[in-house]
Amino acid sequence: MKKINHGRKTPPDAELSTDRRRGGVVYLIYAIVTTLILIADRLTKMLVMSKMVEGESIPLLPPVLYLTYVHNKGAAFGFLKGQVIFLSLVSLAFIVVIATQWKKIKAKSFFTRWGIVISFAGAIGNLIDRILYRSVVDFIDIRIFIFNIADVAIVLGAALLFWEVVIHDRKTR
Repeated sequence: MKKINHGRKTPPDAELSTDRRRGGVVYLIYAIVTTLILIADRLTKMLVMSKMVEGESIPLLPPVLYLTYVHNKGAAFGFLKGQVIFLSLVSLAFIVVIATQWKKIKAKSFFTRWGIVISFAGAIGNLIDRILYRSVVDFIDIRIFIFNIADVAIVLGAALLFWEVVIHDRKTR
């Protein structure tokens, strides 16, 4: 059944065109958020590297929060230390899969879409470091872990995906 618009039938392509425009705006928003995360990650790392000496630690809210400049040659929690090439390849594979398969994912859920977008940005941020420095620049020190903006993005993205898979799916069953 076609919609009536001032006595005229709406062409079949009109709704499709509106969906494409809406989809284009959504992709633009994803691209902007990804870019903002990357800019924040790069700028903060560049600032730390230009103003601090590696190993230097500045108390911000002692004993909880410090600014500590380190080069992490592994993954989170020191896992796979020294495996820069392997970690770079894993990050690159994740980025390529998401970039090439995004339209096939057809994620309808807010949590899934944003979890992927935010994790994607974080993966790119840390991959840039691994390519440039053969390590990842970390500086947010909570004494248990030292991390960076890209790490925050990866963890936030993973939390949104976890929410979707574990919490949200249970509620909809």
